[in-house]
Amino acid sequence: MPIPSASQPPPQPSRGRPLRARSAWSGVLIGVGIAAFVDETVFHQLLHWHHFYDRSTPGVGLVSDGLFHSFGWFAVVIGLCLVADLRHRSGLAGRALAGGILTGTGAFQLYDGTVQHKLMGLHQIRYHVDLVPYDLTWNVLAVVFIAIGVLLLRAAGRDSNTRSVEAT
Repeated sequence: MPIPSASQPPPQPSRGRPLRARSAWSGVLIGVGIAAFVDETVFHQLLHWHHFYDRSTPGVGLVSDGLFHSFGWFAVVIGLCLVADLRHRSGLAGRALAGGILTGTGAFQLYDGTVQHKLMGLHQIRYHVDLVPYDLTWNVLAVVFIAIGVLLLRAAGRDSNTRSVEAT
């Protein structure tokens, strides 16, 4: 393959070809951002169950919530910019995007419930209650999101393989 010169633009992916991996990763970013947004909005702001970082003063907890909220917002914005680029190239793979969103949501939730809650002890879902039902619900839902997301990703891969076989 020839190396493009300074006067030649770099080669672009062909228009109209589904870009499954990019669609899936765009969805993962959006899913992580959605999970962070729901966690921050519902459990931190509306219910006041915890802050992102509860091992210091309430002021530090509030600042940590702001940083956490910013992280989630940036993940969604970057994911949506990637989706816009995919749509512009006519390369958006809808099932891969949906699978990525669910996988990203579940992966973030499982990471939050296991690493942040239990291993690092940054915060718990609630305080002064029996945590078992909350932890089970949080982590089981995460696994369900991941499972459905992976099934959609696999279906997106099968759809693509079927189309390439039919085209030959």
